[in-house]
Amino acid sequence: MAIETAGDNDDGPPTWLNEVEAGMWRAFSNGSVYDLRMGDHAVDDPHGEHPWGPERTVRARVVCLLLLGDPPPLAGRVASLKLTGVQISGSLDLAGGTVKQYVELHGCRFEREILLSETRFQTVRLVNCSVPRLEAARVRTEGDLHLPRCRFHNGVRLTDAHIGTDLLMNQAIVYRDRSGRSIAADGMTVGQDLQAELLESHGELSLRSATIGVSLSLRGAQLVSPYTRLALNAPQLTVGRTLYLTPAGVGASMLSGATPARGTRIQRFECLGGVRLDDGRFGDAVDLERARFTFTEEQELSLRRIQVPELRFLGEMPQRGKVVLSGARVGNLVDRATAWPGPGCLHMGGFVYENLVPQGPFPLAERLEWVAAATTEYDPDPYERLAAVLRTCGEGADARRVQRAQQRRLRADLPWPRRAWHALQIAPAVSVVLWAMIVSALLVVAWLCTRAALQDISKGAELGPPDAPPVVVGIVSMITASGVLIGGILNGLAKFVRARGQNASDIVQARGRADADLIRAQAELRKAEADIVRARAGLPPAEPSPSDPSLTPGAGLLAPPALSGSEDGTPSPP
Repeated sequence: MAIETAGDNDDGPPTWLNEVEAGMWRAFSNGSVYDLRMGDHAVDDPHGEHPWGPERTVRARVVCLLLLGDPPPLAGRVASLKLTGVQISGSLDLAGGTVKQYVELHGCRFEREILLSETRFQTVRLVNCSVPRLEAARVRTEGDLHLPRCRFHNGVRLTDAHIGTDLLMNQAIVYRDRSGRSIAADGMTVGQDLQAELLESHGELSLRSATIGVSLSLRGAQLVSPYTRLALNAPQLTVGRTLYLTPAGVGASMLSGATPARGTRIQRFECLGGVRLDDGRFGDAVDLERARFTFTEEQELSLRRIQVPELRFLGEMPQRGKVVLSGARVGNLVDRATAWPGPGCLHMGGFVYENLVPQGPFPLAERLEWVAAATTEYDPDPYERLAAVLRTCGEGADARRVQRAQQRRLRADLPWPRRAWHALQIAPAVSVVLWAMIVSALLVVAWLCTRAALQDISKGAELGPPDAPPVVVGIVSMITASGVLIGGILNGLAKFVRARGQNASDIVQARGRADADLIRAQAELRKAEADIVRARAGLPPAEPSPSDPSLTPGAGLLAPPALSGSEDGTPSPP
């Protein structure tokens, strides 16, 4: 039936509505709850097999007319859509619209998908509803978006959604869509908390570049993704406070952080598939208390380049796969010895942490094994970081033990000659004692050999050279050759010293001659200046003084040239 007008009567529901839809219309105008439950839990279960007939069914187009058409409420009432136990036939398409009324649906069934792309809401609550698929890309809410205990059979899409306050998906069950994703919420923004405690995700939960204003809680969640490589794909995730991958009490209060009552069954966070939190920013902590990860050989818990004040690595040790902390920056590393994987499964290149807060026994020997397990090949970064942290905490002795372990790890990859030499280099006290022992032993052996050789020579002095024992001949030859070699070295050293002394003497003499020549040149210059002055005054040149250095023998080229005159030596007049 085509719907052309909001109603034929402004004071009541349209006449073309059936009895069930007319009742929903009146409840909407009155702001009251429209409850169609039968009172039988098995029959009223929206996820059960029991069919719901026309007596509990309304058309999706009528619901859209109520929310988008905005019929006037009764006097003194606030219009709102509150349905309980209602089946909605057809596709609920509110895409691009603006819904001003409060919407709350409990225990309802949807025959087809809900389309909310780019829709604006105040607050929307779908509680314990059965939905084939929720398509809500770029949806905006001023208040909350609640989806607790709902079942989505073909996934949820919240890409680039903007949730004003809280997003609740506690105890929801979400199955994958055609691309293998259960929840696609890339680029989503949540003003306060995202609570998905006890969530069951059968596919990839994608939160790439999402921003959560306060906390992201996945307490007790079960993430299973046999279809894709990742079960939680959240690189560049920003969380204002804490990411919780911790246990939750089943049946306990769903208030986040509430302590379950005694006797409450605890369900831990479990993830069957890879986890990617690369480049994440967390304001307070990342909490992995008792978390259980089940990986294949190719999957990993990737925490590359995350920045967080506190990392609580307190989960179970993954039996397979890897844990990668390369480039991560952590303030406090709260960990347990049994939480870390074995050799070859841990990568910590460039991992920076400021303090170690072990939970339970974690002796230094096991801490060194933890560092050694970081890489299959030698990498100095984990050792240097551990030593620096221990030194900052005042554990100087432990820091030195770490440094020695680092050197041992380095030697393990060297061939044995270099390994022995490296051992002598890194242990100064041991090397001094060892070299002293070696030199002393060589001197003792040389003295004994020389003494034995001299005794054999004295005993066999009457023997000719051919009759001397070969051992004696060899020792005497070795001593002679050593003497010749040492003598040659000493002779060369003496010549070198003499040559350096001769060179120094020649340099000093050359400097002395240069200084004397300079003094004579200066004297000649002063005499020439004086002669010029006397000539200008009409006076004859001054007679040279016998003490004039320019007239001393050896003046050479610096002596003044002889005056031209007659052959008898009489100088010519000026």
